[in-house]
Amino acid sequence: MRKLLSIVLILLSLPLARATGAAADDIEVDVQLFLAVDVSRSMTPRELEIQRRGYAEALVSDAVVKAIANGLIGKIALTYVEWAGNGSQRVIVDWTTVSDRQDVEAFASKLTIEFDAAMRRTSISSALDHAVASIRNNGFTSYRKVIDISGDGPNNQGRPVLQARDDALAEGITINGLPLMTREGMGSQFHLEDLDEYYRHCVVGGPRSFVIPVIEWDAFPEAVRRKLVLELADARPVVHRAAFEDPVSSGYNCMIGELIWQRFQGDFFNP
Repeated sequence: MRKLLSIVLILLSLPLARATGAAADDIEVDVQLFLAVDVSRSMTPRELEIQRRGYAEALVSDAVVKAIANGLIGKIALTYVEWAGNGSQRVIVDWTTVSDRQDVEAFASKLTIEFDAAMRRTSISSALDHAVASIRNNGFTSYRKVIDISGDGPNNQGRPVLQARDDALAEGITINGLPLMTREGMGSQFHLEDLDEYYRHCVVGGPRSFVIPVIEWDAFPEAVRRKLVLELADARPVVHRAAFEDPVSSGYNCMIGELIWQRFQGDFFNP
């Protein structure tokens, strides 16, 4: 009886992380931040390079380094993944613990070693699904989990984006958006004038989620810096209203990207 009581007491003393699905040896951080960056073929090589350099510049800024240090634990888990069509994701920097300027500079330097080519199509839903699976098995645990997704167009391949978004939200993940509304790239017939509204209604969601549009590439590094600071501080920009709305009640058609592709290319399920 005494032995049984001892076993019960040991089980009750196990970390709460086991009960919440995290492994006992998972590393605790302030936030798990998945940077999902669009490299679809509509973007020029110059734009692809601007994105990499923009993220690198923003990450090493004093504001971002300070935001990391000011966290309760003082470290975050960070990964940088490029995405395009359904199943097309490439990991540029895998999950890494970042706690100080040296860590941030090491992470940022990996972004600009070389620049890869664009990939076909735009599947925001596939990018979100990939991010959720990556967060689920990355070896970290945190109170906050964030997918930070940028893109220059609506979903036009894979399953509907609303389904992927809702699955991510169900796992306690917040999704923030950086819609790229520039006009330098190719495929103008697929350009969505209100891409920021598409992101607000159809892509982002979760506590304090937000959208920061990029209209000109010159503003890209500052937009990324601002977005990262807000995410690390768990804040929402004052100038943007709450992002999540019921797409049915709002009247926004979240299948607009698939419809545009179908209009110009026929079957949007094929390349």
